[in-house]
Amino acid sequence: MKDELIKKAFDIAEERYAAVGVDVNKALEDLQKISLSLHCWQADDVSGFENPNGQLSGGIQATGNYPGKARNIEELRTDVLKAASYIPGTHRLNLHATYGDFGGKFVDRDQIEPKHFQSWMEWGKEHNMKLDFNSTSFSHPKSGSLTLSNPDKEIRDFWIEHTKRSRAIAEAMGKYQGSPCVMNLWIHDGSKDQTVNRLYYRELLKQSLDEIFATKYNNMKDCIEAKLFGIGAESYTVGSYDFYLGYGVKNNKMVTLDTGHFHLTESIADKISSLLLFTPEIMLHVSRPVRWDSDHVTIMNDDTLDLAKEIIRCNALDRVNIGLDYFDASINRIGAYVIGSRATQKCLIQALLEPLAQLRKYEANDQLFERLALLEEAKSLPWNAVWDMFCLKNNVPVGEEFIAEIQKYEVDVTSKR
Repeated sequence: MKDELIKKAFDIAEERYAAVGVDVNKALEDLQKISLSLHCWQADDVSGFENPNGQLSGGIQATGNYPGKARNIEELRTDVLKAASYIPGTHRLNLHATYGDFGGKFVDRDQIEPKHFQSWMEWGKEHNMKLDFNSTSFSHPKSGSLTLSNPDKEIRDFWIEHTKRSRAIAEAMGKYQGSPCVMNLWIHDGSKDQTVNRLYYRELLKQSLDEIFATKYNNMKDCIEAKLFGIGAESYTVGSYDFYLGYGVKNNKMVTLDTGHFHLTESIADKISSLLLFTPEIMLHVSRPVRWDSDHVTIMNDDTLDLAKEIIRCNALDRVNIGLDYFDASINRIGAYVIGSRATQKCLIQALLEPLAQLRKYEANDQLFERLALLEEAKSLPWNAVWDMFCLKNNVPVGEEFIAEIQKYEVDVTSKR
């Protein structure tokens, strides 16, 4: 009976959208092609497998102590697959360098190789989940407050080597899976208080990046991520947005836009159209800042909706890579995956259903009342009926049905850890 109601509601929505010139089936086809890059670190609070008992450092922290986090590679993989089973579509998995299959042995960051991620590549192929990658500069004895911009050449060279090896791993992943692996470079480098050497540290960072990117690859894509500040680096961030924007434009690199890495009043959506003119692609890390870069679970709010709409308005689905980046340790972690992923997809379906042709016609004719009126009326069009059909077509729970299933998984699996 519920399936019949979903189909009936969809038929009504299809007719309603057709009246404003929108093809709902085309929107469903487009959404089906969008793969989110799920972040492995939500499953275990960014612990990784290099030293699972180590403490987070480098300006980030996971807050909360909800029971049942993944403790090893098998549990993390099981949790990721469980979360993915409630997220419609086919998605990717984003790994940090500390999540290698190290066989219980310590492998320092400047010694990691593709072989440490071979089992991940095989797992991804088995489960139709392609991989993305990140170098990891935090939570290490040599992290300190400066890594790639450290005046100490020995420390700087250590992190240069780590990042070079991370790119080689990403290349191996991309070649193995037949799809380019996006390799994100983010470092926490900065200063807690005032510095008088801003230019010097940025010169060092530029030199490090030049050396890292000297090797060209065909099966991976580089992206560089800025940050406004971090805990313990509140006054100065070497890799600021201005720094990476300049570097990305000059060197034809993707710039990563993390929705938590800007002033809270800044519009990340507004940056999309500018970056598309000057950089090859864009990487998005979607999270929800609450007063600061707190990495709360993504929800269907105006910020995420504006981001999705701008991607569609720019016709840039083939040039914008969408990843999630939050780590909430205060709630069920599988539930956090599902909430954030589905919220992002809900924003995307609303963007795909926007009556864009008519809106642009109004704008071209300077019919500004009509444009604003349709923008407002579009908010109450039955997009949710189209979303429900998308879930039904993908054989995942419709509506709130996934809550009970995740509760059962908690009782049967995670609560026993």
